[in-house]
Amino acid sequence: MAAPIDPTKPLRAAFLVVEGVYNSELVAPMDVFQHTRFHTSNGIEVFTIAPQRDTITTFEGLKLIPDYGFDDDYPAIDILVVPSAEHSMDTDLENEKLLAFVTKTGKRALYTFSLCDGAFVLAEAKLLDTYECTTFPGDILKFKKAYPQLKVHENVSFVHDRRAITSAGGAKSYDAALYLVELLYGKKVADGIAKGLVIEWDVAAVKHIQTNQ
Repeated sequence: MAAPIDPTKPLRAAFLVVEGVYNSELVAPMDVFQHTRFHTSNGIEVFTIAPQRDTITTFEGLKLIPDYGFDDDYPAIDILVVPSAEHSMDTDLENEKLLAFVTKTGKRALYTFSLCDGAFVLAEAKLLDTYECTTFPGDILKFKKAYPQLKVHENVSFVHDRRAITSAGGAKSYDAALYLVELLYGKKVADGIAKGLVIEWDVAAVKHIQTNQ
């Protein structure tokens, strides 16, 4: 079941960008969410946010200037997107300012949305406690060991449990993003975006977990 949305107002998706963020987990869902604006009047407005409004270098070397820093007057966040980054499993989990931001905004958002090892950040911010989830396939065992209280699924593209959507990441990031678009706006919008991205989209053909809690 989708969270209720106002059909007269756009949703806002904030993409958390930190040093070493991975291109795929950032660009794939941003591409999908941004394109909702061309298929529905209340589509998703996307923006990037970082600890400081300084240039961010992705793992692959792209230079990004965040739209906002944590201390700026940024818009209300309906969807908090946490892509995987180079240090999602180590130093990012020790960054108190980063975790405080994720905890605060994640609790207020309609959805928290992680890609690949971004799930480690959500878990460390206590946003996945009592939730079923997943992460990058190669890091499943590490994730389970670090957060034994969580119910972690393997061999799925994504898991949707209430307000949390966690994705395996990589190319599978498109699956989770299109799924949320279909959930919020319907199949016609999701199909239209998938067609534009040359993706054969059928959520029934994607291996995923959707709880009914």
